[in-house]
Amino acid sequence: MGFLKRILRSTPQEADRQQPTGSFETLSEEELQVHMGINSYGVFELTDAIRPSYDLQITPRQGFRFDKYVDETNGSETPVIMAAATSRCIMDIFLDLIDPLGAVVDVVLESSHHAGSRGEDLYREHIDMPVLKSTLLEFEDLLLNDGCTGIAVINPAKRQEVQLDEHKLLIAYGDPLDQFEKCLIGGDVYLETDMQFITEAEHVHSSSEKYFDQFNILKNRLGMDSEEYAGSW
Repeated sequence: MGFLKRILRSTPQEADRQQPTGSFETLSEEELQVHMGINSYGVFELTDAIRPSYDLQITPRQGFRFDKYVDETNGSETPVIMAAATSRCIMDIFLDLIDPLGAVVDVVLESSHHAGSRGEDLYREHIDMPVLKSTLLEFEDLLLNDGCTGIAVINPAKRQEVQLDEHKLLIAYGDPLDQFEKCLIGGDVYLETDMQFITEAEHVHSSSEKYFDQFNILKNRLGMDSEEYAGSW
């Protein structure tokens, strides 16, 4: 698979759920290489961006579930739909999910390529949807296979947002969620009430210098400057 750099990383929320000693810490280089080379579990295919824990605390599978985002500052709640799709379908579904956002949208490009850093969010306002889609398809390899790149497409007026995050999960925020649900079902991704995602257990992200270079090209192509991003609404 040619991984040039492996990054064991988690958000503070993810770290709270992990055991003090992770399943990766005792692996030999050979065992790690074998695990990183496993790209499918049953019929579910992973991108190169992420792998589950060595002891398979959560086995990757396709499906979606409903959730909610709670704003810590004011306690407001936003409906959320979260989905995992097999790798060959992710980009098509993502492009379908962003269609309901409208003809002109805002874009946030997220980077965590520098291990130990807070990460970088770059914002671009008012991009035409056809231009955005064409650019995303050009950088499909980066968006699907880099475990340090995520993207969010936003319509602030509708108060709706769709993410393809660094774990390659598909996440839609806002009310109503009906159109997003239809897009997922149209892509053969169905409601699983007991759905768990590999982000909810120990996991590993993968990236490389090649993807970091591609990220910088995409950033420039979208005309983005590095700046603080405090939320879409």
